[in-house]
Parts: sequence; structure tokens; C-alpha cells
Amino acid sequence: MKQPVEDEVDARLAARLAELRGERGWSLGELAERSGVSRSTLSRAERAEISPTAAVLNRLCHVYGRTMSRLLSEVEAQTGPVPLVRAGEQGVWEDRASGFVRRSVSPPHPALRGELVEGRLAAGADLAYDRPPVPGLEQHIWVLEGSLAVTAQDVEHRLDAGDCLRLRVWGPTRFRCTGDRETRYVLAVVLP
Repeated sequence: MKQPVEDEVDARLAARLAELRGERGWSLGELAERSGVSRSTLSRAERAEISPTAAVLNRLCHVYGRTMSRLLSEVEAQTGPVPLVRAGEQGVWEDRASGFVRRSVSPPHPALRGELVEGRLAAGADLAYDRPPVPGLEQHIWVLEGSLAVTAQDVEHRLDAGDCLRLRVWGPTRFRCTGDRETRYVLAVVLP
């Protein structure tokens, strides 16, 4: 039985994922091979029967050559880029399964290479990406509250409130809330 879509963003995301696959002329099987995501999961995500996890979206972003922010900005109800983004207008997306909430503070724009994202991880949340959405993506991770362990290139970096980690992402990464309360951080993303 189809579960109700809890949010209109999820419905628009499902439609955009189907559009992207259609634009390339790929079958579900071809996309499954390219992304490493099962046909069943892809089909259910495109029909808005499930909301894809952050890890699944990351794999799809890699295949489609866009950051997660860009993909999510394509489904947000905006008429175009604006220089001032009010707090109430910032797009929020939640990966309920992993305890990750993502706010697009400064959404991407085709004429700009950088964007700002606020991330919140619930206590004990563990978010792993098997590849970057864009190889060589530059990231600056500034922890505002709580503690965070970030693993990149097989090295774990432990960050507390106020700490900032700068890196280029070439392979798998992992974000883990290491404290007993939520971690809140800013992620500055710069395209190569």
C-alpha cells in the first residue's frame, strides 16, 4: 500500500528524479547499475512512495553530476535566484531514517560556485556517503553546537563547537554525531 507523502518537497523531488532519468533516456535498470541503488528503491522514490535517504540522494547526485543542494533547489518552489534568502524561505529537507536535517541557507546558483548549508544530526546519528556528488568538491565544516566526527580519506577528524574542518572530497565521507545531544553545523560547499 502506498504511504502518504509527508511533504510536498518529497513529491516534487520524486518528479524531478524521474525527469532526470528520462532526460538521459535511462531505464530503471540502467540507473540502478550506474548508482548502485536497487531498481525497487529507485522506482518507489520516483513514485513518491518513499523519501530517499541522504545516502541514496548522494549516489543519484553523483550519477547526475550535481550537488545535493542543486538537486533540492530544483524542486523547491522558487521563481529564481534571489540575493537575500530569508530564514523562512530556506528550503529544509529531512532524512528521517538517519536523523539528518538539512537547511539550504544559501542555495546554489548557476553563476556561483559556493553555497551554505546548515546540517543537524540527532544524537547518535551516523551518515555515510560512498562518494562525493562532484569529485574534488571543496567543503568547510564549522560546528556550531555539539560534537561531530567527520571521516574523509580514511582519517577521522573530531570536531567540537567552534572547530572548522576544510577539505576536498574525493572519496567516501562519514558524518557522525558523537555526543549525547544534537549536533548543528554549517557546511560551506564550493564546486571545483
